[in-house]
Amino acid sequence: MIEATGDMWSMQANAVCVTTNGSINRFGHAVMGRGVALQASRRFPGLARELGRRIELGGNHVYYFETLRPGLFSFPVKHAWHERADIGLICKSAMALEAWVTVLRFNKVLLPRPGCGNGGLDWKDVRPAIEWLPDSIVVVTI
Repeated sequence: MIEATGDMWSMQANAVCVTTNGSINRFGHAVMGRGVALQASRRFPGLARELGRRIELGGNHVYYFETLRPGLFSFPVKHAWHERADIGLICKSAMALEAWVTVLRFNKVLLPRPGCGNGGLDWKDVRPAIEWLPDSIVVVTI
């Protein structure tokens, strides 16, 4: 894992990660109302609908959206939008992301500090749980 600072939307990478939750609204859209999730939903119209569909069918997991440029991964940090981030879910998401990056042979994927914004966690507590990630995953301080 490498750490960087900056605007992840302007950095070059194979893909970016969007920290998400498992909530779906009454229209079937993923709840993406704050932080990086809100930025992504504005940048990619239809993302909330498609993520909501995937969550409904497969659960709150890491999903890869290969048709978006750059590629985009959902990275669940919360079970529900109103909850605090769950370090166990972050660890599970990190393992899934690492598997995707290995299979796809990506050399650079950007991940905002998971659970450390609207999730309410401190980086000093999250970092040790994910520092094992390969250097192809760049954790970005926004």
